[in-house]
Amino acid sequence: MITFKEKKDHTEETLSIAIEKARELGTSIVIASNTGRTAERLVGMLFETGAQVPVVVVTAVYGMREPGVNQFPEEKRKELLEKGVRIVTAAHALSGAERAFSNKFHGQGPIEIMAHTLRMFSQGVKVGVECATMALDAGAIDYSRPVVAVGGTGGGADSAIVLTPSYTHSILDTRVHEILCKPY
Repeated sequence: MITFKEKKDHTEETLSIAIEKARELGTSIVIASNTGRTAERLVGMLFETGAQVPVVVVTAVYGMREPGVNQFPEEKRKELLEKGVRIVTAAHALSGAERAFSNKFHGQGPIEIMAHTLRMFSQGVKVGVECATMALDAGAIDYSRPVVAVGGTGGGADSAIVLTPSYTHSILDTRVHEILCKPY
């Protein structure tokens, strides 16, 4: 495992590590991308290296920042779809409807506790588990097959993991096999 200790953008390194591992395993990369920049960079790096790795982009839900609006630009969505990328936009597996209750009643439910526990490793590790679960729920990746998941903290990518996700309704069956990189 690589631990990034300095505070800087580690997107390029993280994506390189993810590509190498996905090629080695012959599997997909599931990547979180709110605005499309990180996904676009991954697709560019795959093209530059000639790597044939399936990509699933998981975007934030509509209404995250503003009701009825998605941060992921429609033109970027179209560009990526034309390049064979699958895109999933769905309720966040580790908050979703439960967040409504915690916001309203000021408590924490078991799903949010799970999210906080995964954040002990890094925000990006939490995001990776969440996005892989969402991709599986949407049928964008195969059941019971490991994937490389990439997430980050606020912008860009700083964490990559290998996991076999389970569906949201059986999320405790998810197995994280390896943390490839994460911030310190």
